This record gives sequence, structure tokens and C-alpha cells, in this order.
Amino acid sequence: MAPSKKKHAKTTEACVIPGGFTVLSLQFNSDSEAQHKLYVKEHKVRAEKSSHRPLDRTLFVLNIPPYCSQDVIKELFSQFGSVQSVELGDHPGSFQQSGPRLSRFFRPAEKQGFKVGYVVFQNTSGVTAAKSHPHNVPLIVSTEEHPVKTGVHKWIQQYTQSFIESDKLQKIVDLFMEDYDKRKEEEAERQKEEAEQQQEDEEGWVKVTKGNKNTKARPHSESANQKTLQKEMRKKQRKELMNFYTWQHRNTQKEHIAELRKKFEEDKQRISLLRAQRKFRPY
Repeated sequence: MAPSKKKHAKTTEACVIPGGFTVLSLQFNSDSEAQHKLYVKEHKVRAEKSSHRPLDRTLFVLNIPPYCSQDVIKELFSQFGSVQSVELGDHPGSFQQSGPRLSRFFRPAEKQGFKVGYVVFQNTSGVTAAKSHPHNVPLIVSTEEHPVKTGVHKWIQQYTQSFIESDKLQKIVDLFMEDYDKRKEEEAERQKEEAEQQQEDEEGWVKVTKGNKNTKARPHSESANQKTLQKEMRKKQRKELMNFYTWQHRNTQKEHIAELRKKFEEDKQRISLLRAQRKFRPY
């Protein structure tokens, strides 16, 4: 996709508007007269801890029209330098999903409308070239080498792509399940290491380490049931040990009270005997 071959004004300077955005003109094809405006700016959000958006090689793009997909944006900005990746979303922020990457067959339909995007170049020179591009030299979206379908042709293409081949779908499902089993094995291994870190002393106290709050429940297996049974047995033993200590403490208290009562009775008898000896008897 190359700049339009039409004659333009002599000014070849970039147009920078308040906010630090550079205006880029977008033209659907060489025959169209209407132009669309993109607003680009170097991505400098330092609070965002993301390694896939380097601050010196990422370009933030606003007002992307609906007919521009990721491939179209990548092709448009490739004239400024090698493009590493392109992200499109409804609003600025992180577009990456926390879970596993799903196939297009299982993702919900994307919303149609204007987008914002992040274009990551291989080198910093790509960002500089895009920011210095003259605003009166439009970027051509649809060319003979890379045509972009719109309207009825685009709907027909989307309808054709909506049909899923059973072999291809089965392959995608198998790959997803392999990745799922691998993640579950890693999670089970991590839980096993955390369990080994728990140390139990002679009196039955257990040192508990802080675990992951986001750990989800795993399907019960024979090994998991065995671990659960052993854990319940240890809890039962600790409970019996604690009950033994409680009984011993109560028994000691009863013996102590019995001794106090016995001593009290002996003191009463001794006092009574002394009183009897001190009593006046004239005869």
C-alpha cells in the first residue's frame, strides 16, 4: 500500500495537533476523493507494565475505521518500517486475555465500529517515520496488490469463512486439550511442591505457607483422592492429640480441686480440735 499518486500541495510537513497527536490522512482507494483522518502518537504509558508494547517502538493509533483490520493496519504502517505486531480494541488499555488463547471459532464476534490500536515496530525509526509523514499525502487502504473488501463482498466473504471444516476443528480442539492437560500437570506439580513445604512438628502443629488465591479446583483423580484421605487422617490425629491434652488438663484440675478439699477438711478438723482443747472446764 503506497501513498496516493495524485498531485498534492507543496507542503510536506507533518500536522501535529494539541495532545501530541500527528494527523495521518487515509484514503480507501486511489479513485476515492473522501479522506479519513488517523491520529497517531508515541506510546509512553510507563505505568503499564507490559513487555509486548515497548515504549520506544510502539505507536498509539486513534480513529481506525471499521474496514481496517489488523492485516490492513500492518500493511499500511509497513511503509514506515518493519511492523512486529498490531493490536486493535474498542478502547485503550490491555487487550490480551488472561486465559489461554482461543481459536477464532470459539471467540465471540467482534464489535463493529471505530477502533484504537497499538502498532509495534521492529525499530524505533518506524515510529519516527510515521510521526513525520506529511498529512497531505494520504495512505491508500485498498490497492490492486492488496484489495480490501467492503459492503456485500465483505459479507459474502464472512459468510463463507463462517463454515468450519470438521478435520480442522478437530485438530484445533486436540491442540487446545493438549495445552489444557499440560497446564493442569504444571498446576498439580506446583501444588505438590507447596504441600512438601508444609512441615509438621512433634505436637501435630502444621506450618502453612501462603498459596495462590486464584488456584481453581482440579478434577478428582485417584492420586488426588489419596492425598485428600491422608490429609483427613492427619487432621483426625491432630484432633485426637488435642483432645488428649484437654482431658489431661481437666483431670489435673480435678485432682487439684480434690486435694484442696481434702486439705480443707483436715484444717477444719484441726481447728475444731484446738477449739475443744481451749474450752474452759472447771470440773
